[in-house]
Amino acid sequence: MQEQRIGSIRFQIDFSQPLYEQILEQIRSAIAKGEIGLGQKIPSVRELAHELRINPNTVMRAYQELERDGLTEKRRGQGTFVTSSKERVETFRQELAARYIDAFLSQMESLGYSWSDVAAYVKKKIDERSGERG
Repeated sequence: MQEQRIGSIRFQIDFSQPLYEQILEQIRSAIAKGEIGLGQKIPSVRELAHELRINPNTVMRAYQELERDGLTEKRRGQGTFVTSSKERVETFRQELAARYIDAFLSQMESLGYSWSDVAAYVKKKIDERSGERG
């Protein structure tokens, strides 16, 4: 696994997994967490491909998907920037949270847990984590 920081984005690349998906998810996550600010410029396709030593078409595909998500926008002659829409990023964060919760619930269901068991387990883990922070 290769790890490096490019601009304000930290990438962890595992060459045994699809690169396009890793780049896409890592940039989405950085935007959702606020690690890349609203309106901030992200590395050019060429720059990112060069730094990660991957094919520019792989980066281009991820960037196109980010633009379709409404998380980035191209500015002619200036590059690609994170959207300046706080509402769009918040909507995306909520969509991402819903996906994570759905995946978790599906996994718990496949293990045979009842919804009350899942709720009790989640409450227990929240209580444990709250104690760690307090």
